[in-house]
Amino acid sequence: MDVCCGDEMKHPFVLSCFQDWNRTWQTHNPDLTPCFQNTVLVWIPCLYLWLFAPFYILYLKRNDRGYICMTHLNRAKTVIGFTLWLICWADVFYSFWERSHGAAIAPVYLVSPTMLGVTMLLATFLIQYERMKGVQSSGVMLNFWLIAIVCATVTFRSKILHALNEPASVNVFKYTTFYIYYTMLLISLILACLSDQPPLFSQAVKDSNPCPESGASFLSRITFWWITGLMVTGYKRPLEEKDLWSLNTEDKSQRVVPQLVRRWDQEYKTLYSPKRAARGEKKDGQPIEESEILLAKTLQKTGEPSLFCALCRTFGPYFLVSSLYKIIHDILMFVGPEILRLLIQFVNDSSAPTWHGYFYTTLLFVCTCVQTLILQKYFHVCFVTGMRLRTAIVGAVYRKALVITNAARRTSTVGEIVNLMSVDAQRFMDLITYINMIWSAPLQVILALYFLWQNLGPSVLAGVAVMVLMVPVNAVIAMKTKTYQVAQMKSKDNRIKLMNEVLNGIKVLKLYAWELAFKDKVSAIRESELRVLKKTAYLGAVSTFTWVCAPFLVALSTFAVYVLMDEHNILDAQKAFVSLALFNILRFPLNMLPMVISSMVQASVSMKRLRVFLSHEELDEDNVERPAITACESSDSQGALVAVVGHVGSGKSSLLSALLGEMQKQEGSVSIKGSVAYVPQQAWIQNATLKDNILFGRDAKDSWYQKVVEACALLPDLEILPGGDLTEIGEKGVNLSGGQKQRVSVARAIYCNCAVYLLDDPLSAVDAHVGKHIFEKVIGPQGLLQGRTRVLVTHGLSFLPQADLILVMVDGEITEMGSYTELLGRQGAFAEFLRTYTNTEQEEVEESVGGEAGLLISELLSCFHASVLSHSPCSISVSCRQSQISLNAAGTGKTPQKTEPNDVAAAKKAKSTEAARLTEADKANTGRVKLSVFWEYMKAIGLPLSIFSIFLFFCHHLSSLGSNYWLSLWTDDPVINNTQPNREMRLGVYGALGLTQGDLTDIHVVLSVGGILASRYLHQTMLYNVLRSPMSFFERTPSGNLVNRFAKETDTIDSVIPSIIKMFMGSMFNVLGSCAVILIATPLVAIIIPPLGLLYFFVQRFYVASSRQLKRLESVSRSPVYTHFNETLLGTSVIRAFGEQQRFIRESDGRVDHNQKAYFPSIVANRWLAVRLEFVGNCIVAFAALFAVMARDSLSPGIMGLSISYALQVTTYLNWLVRMSSELETNIVAVEKVKEYGDTEKEAEWRLEHSTLPAGWPTTGHIEIRNFGLRYREDLELAISDISVNIEGGEKVGIVGRTGAGKSSLTLGLFRIIEAAQGEICVDGVNIAELGLHELRSRITIIPQVPHLNTPKQCWGKLLLKVIVIFNGIKYLARALLRKTKILVLDEATAAVDLETDNLIQSTIRTQFEDCTVLTIAHRLNTIMDYTRVLVLDKGQMAEFDSPSNLTAKKGIFYKMAKDSGLV
Repeated sequence: MDVCCGDEMKHPFVLSCFQDWNRTWQTHNPDLTPCFQNTVLVWIPCLYLWLFAPFYILYLKRNDRGYICMTHLNRAKTVIGFTLWLICWADVFYSFWERSHGAAIAPVYLVSPTMLGVTMLLATFLIQYERMKGVQSSGVMLNFWLIAIVCATVTFRSKILHALNEPASVNVFKYTTFYIYYTMLLISLILACLSDQPPLFSQAVKDSNPCPESGASFLSRITFWWITGLMVTGYKRPLEEKDLWSLNTEDKSQRVVPQLVRRWDQEYKTLYSPKRAARGEKKDGQPIEESEILLAKTLQKTGEPSLFCALCRTFGPYFLVSSLYKIIHDILMFVGPEILRLLIQFVNDSSAPTWHGYFYTTLLFVCTCVQTLILQKYFHVCFVTGMRLRTAIVGAVYRKALVITNAARRTSTVGEIVNLMSVDAQRFMDLITYINMIWSAPLQVILALYFLWQNLGPSVLAGVAVMVLMVPVNAVIAMKTKTYQVAQMKSKDNRIKLMNEVLNGIKVLKLYAWELAFKDKVSAIRESELRVLKKTAYLGAVSTFTWVCAPFLVALSTFAVYVLMDEHNILDAQKAFVSLALFNILRFPLNMLPMVISSMVQASVSMKRLRVFLSHEELDEDNVERPAITACESSDSQGALVAVVGHVGSGKSSLLSALLGEMQKQEGSVSIKGSVAYVPQQAWIQNATLKDNILFGRDAKDSWYQKVVEACALLPDLEILPGGDLTEIGEKGVNLSGGQKQRVSVARAIYCNCAVYLLDDPLSAVDAHVGKHIFEKVIGPQGLLQGRTRVLVTHGLSFLPQADLILVMVDGEITEMGSYTELLGRQGAFAEFLRTYTNTEQEEVEESVGGEAGLLISELLSCFHASVLSHSPCSISVSCRQSQISLNAAGTGKTPQKTEPNDVAAAKKAKSTEAARLTEADKANTGRVKLSVFWEYMKAIGLPLSIFSIFLFFCHHLSSLGSNYWLSLWTDDPVINNTQPNREMRLGVYGALGLTQGDLTDIHVVLSVGGILASRYLHQTMLYNVLRSPMSFFERTPSGNLVNRFAKETDTIDSVIPSIIKMFMGSMFNVLGSCAVILIATPLVAIIIPPLGLLYFFVQRFYVASSRQLKRLESVSRSPVYTHFNETLLGTSVIRAFGEQQRFIRESDGRVDHNQKAYFPSIVANRWLAVRLEFVGNCIVAFAALFAVMARDSLSPGIMGLSISYALQVTTYLNWLVRMSSELETNIVAVEKVKEYGDTEKEAEWRLEHSTLPAGWPTTGHIEIRNFGLRYREDLELAISDISVNIEGGEKVGIVGRTGAGKSSLTLGLFRIIEAAQGEICVDGVNIAELGLHELRSRITIIPQVPHLNTPKQCWGKLLLKVIVIFNGIKYLARALLRKTKILVLDEATAAVDLETDNLIQSTIRTQFEDCTVLTIAHRLNTIMDYTRVLVLDKGQMAEFDSPSNLTAKKGIFYKMAKDSGLV
């Protein structure tokens, strides 16, 4: 180096550069040696770029984002790069020129400029390469220019000093080139801070509102400046949905979910052999021996597939970046205590130059700022990973729900699956932020102990012993927490499951006045949940005690051993406060580790639940073979109408399920050619417009749509509906009658224009004349579906003569098969069946037997034999022996020309768009959360308890401050003969203050118990308010919104809000305490704290305005995810039958992405806030240190140490205070949402206080309806009007009319489900409007239209599904028998059962309810032909009211209906 730097230096390089302390350190005007400046300061930026360039080039090559056209910015960067290269070469050539003129030039003046010149050339190449690879702003290059300018600044100052002190020795050329070089570096640094234009064809160019992150400059990205635009908008006005950016491509469901699904499939398939392995035959078609099957089954499962591994392989690589940030941050954490040590040393050393203090202060400020930026980048990576993880889990669960078998479905209720999507996915998100603490916490502990050892020696082992003793305590707490966690999740699942049932069957609950009974059931589950929460709270208090005491006990034991071990061991300020700063660092990992372990325990429970669900058996696509249709087959083969008949439970629906592939195939084969449409027995209706329900994702073809609507007899309904076919249908079709729902379901199937139609008793829920219309126009030989294969399960005997083929099923087997005439001729079971149930007065129906079609299907099915084997209560299998079902469809026909449907257009006209809307989306409130919400929460806790908690917090933090202040006084004690005389007393008081601090952790128990009291009160109030709401509320409010309130929002009130309040109070007192200590130590800080406080307050308010609204938007957009999921679960068989899985997956993904659009800005806003707040905190640290340096002559080391150690913590406290205040404000929205149902419209009182109703009312059952009318909503027309009827006690009255005529509306009025808009109803002379609802509803009995069954504890087999429907009806009949009220209402109770069961129910009613008034809404007119009178409704008004015989004689509406049913 001596050779390199030349002879002009007197000393060798090492000595001159590093040991000339008189020039560099121990002086009032420091400077570095010329040799150091010309070598090390020049080489550092070169070394940085050459080290990173290969990796950076490789990264750019693999991550090509497109091509950026040459811009002015890029040209400027390139020109300056070349200019810098030319300047360096100018220096080299000048040195050669000097040498040629005999001057002695040291080699360093040739080597360094050459090296720098080549580096500048590399920098210019990288600038162009970045442009070609689509990099808009580069961190690598910005850091290079920053390092270069920092190194050059030292030389710049040195050259100016040299020029001022020795102007004669200045080399003008070299000084000029250096100043130009320095200026160019400055310009390069400024240009590197700017961002280039987006690459060609990038997503940002196409998107209307792209996320600005990808186009932001590097500086903007590390300081999160790029979100400021959104924050400003949010501060000016409440943010709206349109303000949110599109998600980044790498965060969208379509990118994230398939990655996890693929990894999970790989995991799953490595452990589970393919399903075909043990299913009947080998690849070559040979049957498998039984022993081989058993062997295959034992080898099939070798262990559990690991969801953890799948998640790691999916998200691990991106998440590893956060680990790198965490390592750097953890190391930087220990710079603060080291600088504190140097500052105390500086105060003690009066001879030290003043600039040392300013240097340490600057170094402290720079280090804390770098630490802030790195920590926030770490959190950003963690939160984005968490967001992607949630997206992936929700997507995977949704996809799985579409393919699991029915047996698997029964093991997971809707409530449990919703919890997988909400609670469990959230647990992963919460954990991912702190999962790095598993290795980071031990690393921080080891580093802290190392520095403590350096400071206090072996006495630190006492502290280690205390920490080791704490580990088993935390382990026991973690184990117990896991047990409680499992119990709490089980209770939560049960509660959500029951709430789902309550919400699904709310109409039945109201009709039977069961609200209180179910309220008590839900409350009982809730109480068990709260008991577990209380145990968890006590456990948490013990855990908190250990967290608070652990760092203090470590400090106490260490100081005690240190001072008592040797009397010459003096606890001075440097030792005490550097140790205290290290103990404060130690506090974080010790506090976090139990929390992380607890989070991991919760996540492991969630992971197990997810793994079990994702491991469920899936439907085998090979259950049904789908060979391609050739042109020949399409044109030659004919479709046929196949009717399937049989008693209830004979296996008719199971046969259709087998054809759909919904059941496990044991043997044989099922083959369907062409697309399939399916109409289930219980119509599945989406929460969408009526038109969307019919189109079902297909393109709109108006002429075909008109034909379908007309054929399904929906035109009259379109006239009645407020918005025509654009009327929004509520969840599960709440605003449609049973018949309307079924006809929409049929219309959906027809519109899809498929080859094969599977119709599961679609005509049972519609009136006889409508059923006849649909059969003729749609299903029959001349209907829209002529030429298609139609498999019709039916109980309607009048349709059978027109069927090409009839299958008769008994006990899961096809016992007879043939045309109508063939089966009659055989005089078998079918003929007997007909003779028993055909009405003798039924008019002769023209037989219509398809010739060729019948023969074709007959041949195909000639050897079909299905048997249902029930292996267990939960399973069922269809065996197809020696044959296959092959249903060939034909003749799709031409698509009708696109013309405007006049009828539909007429039906649509004058329909208000507003009236068409039914459901109300979850609304986002705007503006600040009202103080009344906080007040409500405090009242829910109890005001005395709230005030007591605040007092305990104050005492707790006062004792903490006291112990640290006492320590500072101890360190300032005078040293006499190398000892401190009062050390025992000092140690005793210090210990007592610390233990007092530990004892006051009772506040956590008090707050937790208060939180539980609030949870109980708020949940009970919400449950009561929801149950008191009228039916119109449930029709308007999607069940997803309600489930969200009872699941997510309740979970927030249970677990999140109490812990946030604890942390908020703790942070607030910590900040106040820290400011007080700093002010006592350095009163000058009082000048700085007010402006910094104002800045802090402004930043906080600026942030909260946007953050609060983003949280609300996120909460509002979360509900549709669950609503859609609920809807999907109810209609999986329909979705699968139509092959619409991908469309529904896209819809679900879209809703999740829409939710994440609001979540992503909220996590970035948190980072934006943290960077700015920590900057405020860093300023407080810097000013505390600066004023301490300025006042070092009047400041004791103890007070200075106390002040700066508190200042070092104030950043964290400030950060947590704002975080917790905003978290509190955003999470208290849960209380706001739970409370909002208290303000909604309520039903009349359930029971009146001063009721004068007689005990046995009604005694006769006399009903008088006077001028009665009602409407469904205020803005709608009357649904029924001007009905006046007098029904004597004991009369049997039938109520008939076409679908939508107002039959069910009348019963709703009788039960006051909808209050009367005009007129009144009197029962036994009492106006029902003057009664309490429960008094009325409990005295009248109904067998409702839509049976609702609580989920049975035992598992029902597929075979029993139909039986359950019947048992529902019989169950309600049994309830009616038990109640034995004087009025019985049957609302289409027997529509979906066969004639035999219908006759059984009707005969029971005739005998058991002989003296009761019976009102029957009937589709089958034969059930009411012997009734006293019949009320005929038409378009909401009374058309006819007389005995059946008189009405038949009048030949009016009733006569036509009876004729259509074949009764006259």
